[in-house]
Amino acid sequence: MFSNQLSGVSHKEKKNLGLLLVIGWLYTLGIYLSSIFVNIFLWKQTGDLYILALYNLSIYLVQTLIFICIGKWAKKIDRVIILRAGIFIISVFFISVLLLSTKASDLYLMLGAIIGAGYGLFWLAYNILIFEVTEPYTRDFFNGMFGALQSLSGMVGPLSAGFIITNLTGYKGYLTIFFISFVLFILAIICSIFLERRTVDGDYNIKEVIKERKRNKQWNLMLGAHLFQGMREGVFLFLIGLWVYLGTQSELIVGIYNMIYALASFVMYQVVARIVKPDNRKSLIVLGAIFLYVTVIWLIFANEPLDYYIYAGTLGVFLPLFFAPYMSISYDIIGQARNAREYRVEYIIFRDIVLNSGRAISLILFLVGLSFFTPVQWMKYAVLIFGVGYLISGLIIIKINRLRHQINE
Repeated sequence: MFSNQLSGVSHKEKKNLGLLLVIGWLYTLGIYLSSIFVNIFLWKQTGDLYILALYNLSIYLVQTLIFICIGKWAKKIDRVIILRAGIFIISVFFISVLLLSTKASDLYLMLGAIIGAGYGLFWLAYNILIFEVTEPYTRDFFNGMFGALQSLSGMVGPLSAGFIITNLTGYKGYLTIFFISFVLFILAIICSIFLERRTVDGDYNIKEVIKERKRNKQWNLMLGAHLFQGMREGVFLFLIGLWVYLGTQSELIVGIYNMIYALASFVMYQVVARIVKPDNRKSLIVLGAIFLYVTVIWLIFANEPLDYYIYAGTLGVFLPLFFAPYMSISYDIIGQARNAREYRVEYIIFRDIVLNSGRAISLILFLVGLSFFTPVQWMKYAVLIFGVGYLISGLIIIKINRLRHQINE
């Protein structure tokens, strides 16, 4: 696959791209194997949507704090060390959930903080490595292939976990899953040893990146797109899986739902990796954003397993259509910004701060809404309100595209 789609790319670049994809795949497989039912697990213990939203809010708040407080470490020490620390902390989270068992819901904020710290450290390092390893001419391929590997993890992980838990008594299934995840994380760390690192000169100076918003309209607009992206994801990432469970009362259906989504997404990411080009990115993003919102309306009226399966399939088709070209544009804008090579770490960090701020804002608003509506009512209103986030991001991409044409004329 690499040889067919990366003709003209040097052996060294292919090696680093391959390693980065393998690391990302091992990580996501470990996560999908162990974490898919955490929200449902906490819901079954508490039956409280407010607690569940607070748990997820703590994840994004701590993740944002990690980007703010630990960000400068990425410029002082090897990014791979930060990546390894993140994987280790995520391992601690799953072990903690296992040990706490039925008491996990009593410490939901602590658990959210632990996994938030792990996510923050991992994605802080991984996103910077993506920017360092990929170039504009390999970025669409990387994003498409990474999405396909994530989808493959989504197919293999939940189904494997369900099979293991069902066939092993007591906590043996959970112990087995956590051990397998641990092995996958160790393999990811081993692969990271072979990555070629690039030195970063200069001091950590995020103020320059913030000031660039006034000088660079494309950068400022892209940050707005990421904010609205986050406002959709903050609610959707935790609510939809729970929604399917509440509508069916079946973990098996939740597993099948995730498998259908992942299968459709896996196929679509491979298609996108072949068809997306710089000149059609905008059209694909807008098309994906429109259909992603239309599917939300379908979800609201879903009441049978087949309805949820159809939603999963359409989500799996149109999410890659939106995300692969969207992330390529984001990295390209950073790459073309003032002093991008010197401040690449700061650009990535500030972008992720904005993204996670959007996620946190949507969850805070979600918590406020629970004070005025019943949980069932507010869940429906929330997906309609926050579901518009990708549409707004798509409109911002249109504006960015117009700016680029004006600059090139």
